This record gives sequence, C-alpha cells and structure tokens, in this order.
Amino acid sequence: MARIEQTLSIIKPDGVEKNVIGDVLSRFEAAGLRVAAIKMVHMTPEQAGGFYIVHKERPFYGELMEYMSSGPVVVLVLEGNDAISRNRDIMGATNPKEAAPGTIRADHAESIERNIVHGSDSPESAVVEIPYFFDDEEIF
Repeated sequence: MARIEQTLSIIKPDGVEKNVIGDVLSRFEAAGLRVAAIKMVHMTPEQAGGFYIVHKERPFYGELMEYMSSGPVVVLVLEGNDAISRNRDIMGATNPKEAAPGTIRADHAESIERNIVHGSDSPESAVVEIPYFFDDEEIF
C-alpha cells in the first residue's frame, strides 16, 4: 500500500553549475512528486560536514565536504506516495555508469563523486535530513 512520505532532495553544485535545475524538478513533478519546500543555499564546509556526518570515517569525507561547499545547491522537500523510493528511482544508481537510461544520473552525472543529486535513502534519514535545511513553517 502506498503511503504519503516526505524526502529531502539536493541538486548538488554540479547540477546547479550545469543549469539542469528545471529538468530535475520537472522529472520529480512528472513522476507525481510535489515540491513541498525549496531554496538555494551555499553550504560552508562545516555545514556540508555536518550534513554528511554519517560518512565521517570514510576516506572520501573531506572531498565530499569540499565538493558540497564548492557552489550553491538547491535543497527541496519532495512529497508523495512512496516519495523516498520514487525519488531514488528517478535519480538512478549513485554511479552514473550503472544508472538506468532516462534517470537523472544517467543523463547528467559525470562520476560517482559528481552525481548531480542527493536523496534521502530511508524514512529514518529523511527525518534527520529535512530539518537540517528546513523549519516546519517552511514546508507547505
């Protein structure tokens, strides 16, 4: 049974730089996901590090912080039936070489590191990630 969920999505610095914000948003909307909140932010390395704290012990953590703070990002809350899994399907596999044709990453991403978008991977992640960027009164 489908359930209404909210998930965090980020159009990363490479997506903003490539000017594919509109394409990414239209794919979410065409799939029946509703944009419940949206804003552009330029994270500091500290903010990026806090957001990706779950990866702190991984070797790519420093590069990830640097990349995510290298330019503006678009953060949004998507809402809809099974929003988390639907968002992840629309994004495609983390490695664009493994992403299904027609997914955001297959069409726009350069590499695992510069893969255009982020999406919450579980309801538990979404509950932590959404308030990192949005207060309740910013979500409609």
